[in-house]
Amino acid sequence: MNSQEEEILLLKQKICELEEKLKKYTNGNNHKNYYEKNKNVVMEKANEYKKKLKETNPDKIKEYAHKAYLKRKEKLKKIKEEEQNNSAQDI
Repeated sequence: MNSQEEEILLLKQKICELEEKLKKYTNGNNHKNYYEKNKNVVMEKANEYKKKLKETNPDKIKEYAHKAYLKRKEKLKKIKEEEQNNSAQDI
């Protein structure tokens, strides 16, 4: 029983250490600062990737456009439902 409790404590400490390390990589502020400072570089790389993709695999671009369309459609549908719910509650 005693060894199990010690093992549990060790594992909890390990979890805390790993969570702290993970915060370093998932911190949104660092990523945000990078993109603000290197906005032009990131946009150029994205455009180069799109051009390369257009030449090598044009079907992939169609797939991306279709997914974006479906997401926009779903988003608009949710907004309309919320507006209808809000107007129904106001009455």
